[in-house]
Formats: sequence, structure tokens, C-alpha cells
Amino acid sequence: MNETIRAACGQFQPQFGNVQANLVRMSAMVEEAQADLIVFPELCTSGYEFRDRHEAEALALDPGGAEFHWFREIAANDPPHLVFGFPERSHQSVFNSCALIEPNGRTTIYRKIHLFDREKNLFAPGDKPPKVIDTGVGRIGMMICFDWVFPEIARSLALQGAQIICHPSNLVLTYCQRAMFFRSVENGVFTMTCNRIGSEARSNRTLTFTGASQILSNRGATLAQAAPDREEVIAATLHPLEAENKMLTANNHIFNDRREDLYAGLCVERAVAGRS
Repeated sequence: MNETIRAACGQFQPQFGNVQANLVRMSAMVEEAQADLIVFPELCTSGYEFRDRHEAEALALDPGGAEFHWFREIAANDPPHLVFGFPERSHQSVFNSCALIEPNGRTTIYRKIHLFDREKNLFAPGDKPPKVIDTGVGRIGMMICFDWVFPEIARSLALQGAQIICHPSNLVLTYCQRAMFFRSVENGVFTMTCNRIGSEARSNRTLTFTGASQILSNRGATLAQAAPDREEVIAATLHPLEAENKMLTANNHIFNDRREDLYAGLCVERAVAGRS
């Protein structure tokens, strides 16, 4: 693994339903970024606001299909590590997923666990726990958009040894980006939130996406941030090994100082508290 890497986010406005145009835009951003690792938004191959499940199924991609062959060629020829969101077709289900494709062609899929709002009517919830992938640019974990609300996801990845958390997003709430500061600091990891821009009005509502993609250090410093309303590539130099240092002060280790004996039963206690 290199001691330093160039990491980038490709923030853009996907054209709804035009997979080919979106792939062409992503390819241009890969070339512009000249990065070792580049992250794109959630559902960036398709657009976000599906009218119904049938439309999601029609635009879903098969990781064994032609589009993924194209992605693998991009990763092999440039070569960056690619992370991007897409609707995934798997047997009779459609998942809101993201993929990590490495230059050697290895592909890892993460399926969004926490579905936001109407997504519950469109996608099956993720059926596998998030995992960390040891790559040539560091140990990478993935989460998608609304997963940011649930600190357990980032903590789980950090405890598995993640150095960088890639976070493809279609954020519409106004405070999501600020919350990722805490995911970085409380876990001592780099985070890369790649959001989209623009609006979609396809199901009796208008969603406006907040842009402001960002790359944060393992101490929460903003290393790069995009505008809220402009397509652009942002990039920063990361030192993944810095995420191995979990000392917050000379006397505080953010993992070793946890008092698991006092809150290990948190999920059990929540279930009991919810009873009437």
C-alpha cells in the first residue's frame, strides 16, 4: 500500500434513465481526477427518483453485465479504484447498492442497509453486513447516504480496520454533511462523501440534492469540499496509515476507552424500552 494516495469525488447531476450518458460523464471525471481512488454518488448510473419498483427494476444493473465490464476496463486502464452507486438486480430483488472495483477487476458490492423514505417501496433492504476490503490504496469500507444516521455502520467498519469510508450519497437533508465530521472523529477514519446536485420531480414531489461533496481527515478536518450546486471533481492527498492512530489525546484511545461493560446491551435495552 502506498503511504499517500490521491483521493477524489466526482460530483455531478445524473440524467435520469440515461445510463450511457451517465457512464460517459463518469469516465470524463475519472480522466480529470487522475486519482488512485474516486467515489461517485448514490444511484449515479440511473438517477434517483423512480416512480415505482418496476422502473427501478428496468434501470437496475447486473454486476456480471456489460456496464460492469466497462467499469472494470476503466479501472484497469487508468487505473483508479472506483466506488459508485447503482440499482442492483439480483434474482427477483433490486437493491440500492454501491460497488468497489479495483484495478485487478475484483469487485465488492455493498447493499444499502438503511432505506430512506420512499426507497422502502422500491428496494429490498441490504441483506449482508458491511465489510472492509484490503486494497492497494488502503482498507476501504462502504456505506450509502442515509446510513450516516446510524453510527453503528461507521463504527462497525472502523472496528474491522477501515482506514477510509467511501460514502456515495444523494443527500437532501441540510445537515448530513456536517454529521460526517462526527463519523470521522469518533472512529478516527477518513471519510469521502460524494453527493449529487440538481433536482428531480418524478413522483408528485421535487427533491433538490445538496451537493457539497467532501473529503474529511481522520481527525475531521475538511481536506476538500465541492460547491452545493456545481458539477466538479474534488481531490485530496490522504495518508491512510494515519487512521491506525486511535489516540485522541496522550491518555485517550477512542476504542480502548469504551466502557462496553456498561453499554454492551444497548440494543436489548432499546427493545425493552419500546414495549408498552
